[in-house]
Amino acid sequence: GSLVRTEANGYGLCYFMEEALKAKGLSFNGSVVAISGSGNVAIFAYDKATEMGAKVVTMSDSDGYIHDPDGIDIELVKEIKLVRRGRIREYLKKRPGASYGDNCLDIWQVPCDIALPCATQNEIDENSARTLIKNGCKAVGEGANMPSTPEAIAVYLENKTIYGPAKA
Repeated sequence: GSLVRTEANGYGLCYFMEEALKAKGLSFNGSVVAISGSGNVAIFAYDKATEMGAKVVTMSDSDGYIHDPDGIDIELVKEIKLVRRGRIREYLKKRPGASYGDNCLDIWQVPCDIALPCATQNEIDENSARTLIKNGCKAVGEGANMPSTPEAIAVYLENKTIYGPAKA
């Protein structure tokens, strides 16, 4: 294995998307990012996106999602998910300004400039894709395996949204 095997998918996702964003005159710098998941891909996508100047405002697990408009406290997420193996909703105990939703798929209703689905297959359907676009999302980069349905992908393409497929 490589020395950065654990970080590779999350970091690679952000490196790839930064190049795609640059081609359209955009960047992670100053962008609001919605990330789904709270495992290795999501955590390391968070690390790289914030290193590139983004503010990440969402993360999730199989029970639900958190939205922190001030920016996700990744050290708290790591402590909850990696150290204690807890549930993402515990985040609110230390960050009362954040909110929790118990339907993971509603994460895509949170306005963002860039969406990075890093949780599971088919987590963004056509309706979620339309909501993302309506709320100002300019780019979707897939960190999970096939997180967007074919109908969602059609919405991205129809709206000329920057789209980085998982297979890339």
